[in-house]
Amino acid sequence: MPSTLISTDSVATTAVDSTSNLVDSTVSVVDSTANFVNSTVSTAMNALIKSDTTMTGQAVQFFKNMSGMTSEDIFGFLIKNILTIGLKVLIAIAIYFIGRRIVKYIVKLTKILLIKREVDVSLRSFVLSFVNISLTATIFMVIIGVLGIDTTSLVALFASAGLAVGMALSGTLQNFAGGILILFLKPFKVGDFIETQGQVGTVKSIQLFNMMINTPDNKTIIIPNGGVANNIINNYSKEDTRRVDWSFGIAYGDSYDKAKEILLTLCKEDKRILIGTDTTEPFIALGALADSSVNITVRVWVLTVDYWDVFFDMNEKVYKTFSEQGINIPFPQMDVHLIKE
Repeated sequence: MPSTLISTDSVATTAVDSTSNLVDSTVSVVDSTANFVNSTVSTAMNALIKSDTTMTGQAVQFFKNMSGMTSEDIFGFLIKNILTIGLKVLIAIAIYFIGRRIVKYIVKLTKILLIKREVDVSLRSFVLSFVNISLTATIFMVIIGVLGIDTTSLVALFASAGLAVGMALSGTLQNFAGGILILFLKPFKVGDFIETQGQVGTVKSIQLFNMMINTPDNKTIIIPNGGVANNIINNYSKEDTRRVDWSFGIAYGDSYDKAKEILLTLCKEDKRILIGTDTTEPFIALGALADSSVNITVRVWVLTVDYWDVFFDMNEKVYKTFSEQGINIPFPQMDVHLIKE
């Protein structure tokens, strides 16, 4: 029995000694790790101070704070910051998904409004893309701010880039802005007969940077939108009705009343001429007593699509009818008297 007790005590003593040695070794490793971290931080601080780098003051302060920490403080600091960063990342992810849902809703609502306003398809597509990109960029800027990244430098960078691009593409951007105004305000549409920039023709297409018109002699003319948006536009197709004006001359000595009656009859016989209200009744009056003729002014209202047909047909009818009724259409002439001395 005594030998057994001595053996047991010896084993227990050996186990305790081994455990104590293990603990001492662990503490030594931890202390060595802490010393290594402190040495690394100190070395990094010295290098940062001596080198001409652009690291921010926050990073320098971070290393200063860590240089005096023990291993336990460092581990606690890392765990705390990991939790903080993880929480920020989770918030950023939530903002992204919620923001994307909001952006989709806003884009859908904008599309409905543009369809109700009958906005041109090309402008509709551009506006939807612009809204989508702008709102998505806003979401990313918010996420960057949540993550703790300074957005001032990014905003300054984008502003500088935008200024440089704007100056380089000033003419193109002016045409682009003009195209947006034309498509949104709709001073004319495809198929309208207009006069602008010294050109007359039917609008063939309206694009973001230029427009194309087709002249009466079938020439295609491309006009930049910037000049069109900033100048006078004469739209002959905007209104449903237009007034047709004539000035018919008769000879001095012919009956004005008879000529007026003929013109009124011709106007009433043409079904394309709008008659029925005070504002659409044919207007016939003595316009001027010219050098060689008595000019009679005639004004009637017609549908815009009938304008030129009525104009040319009436000229033909008046010429034939005046000749049949003995009404002379004078022309400028000069009498020369020769005096013999």
